[in-house]
Amino acid sequence: MFIVTNRIKVKKGFAEKMAPNFTKGGDTLKQFPGFIKTEVAIARDFEDYDEMSVNMFWESLDGFHEWRNSDAFKESHKRPEPKEGEAPKESPMLGSQIVISEIVTSTEA
Repeated sequence: MFIVTNRIKVKKGFAEKMAPNFTKGGDTLKQFPGFIKTEVAIARDFEDYDEMSVNMFWESLDGFHEWRNSDAFKESHKRPEPKEGEAPKESPMLGSQIVISEIVTSTEA
């Protein structure tokens, strides 16, 4: 099993608002082979930003790569267009990093 983590730094106070966006629309993800689940964790102990860890669990990386290259991925990451006469909104995101880990040992209650 693999965990694909997107570590996203956001401006203070925005993580709570953004986190649900990564788990809504889960039906689309369920269509990709090997997808298990998505979890979002928030770390608030940084002085200048909050950090979300969007953890996607996959049986193998093939399904993840298929999703990453899909139209569904592109659609889910598209920013909304500003309304007519409205300036584009500034993104609360400060940066992100993808980390892929293989689970090699675990224990459960």
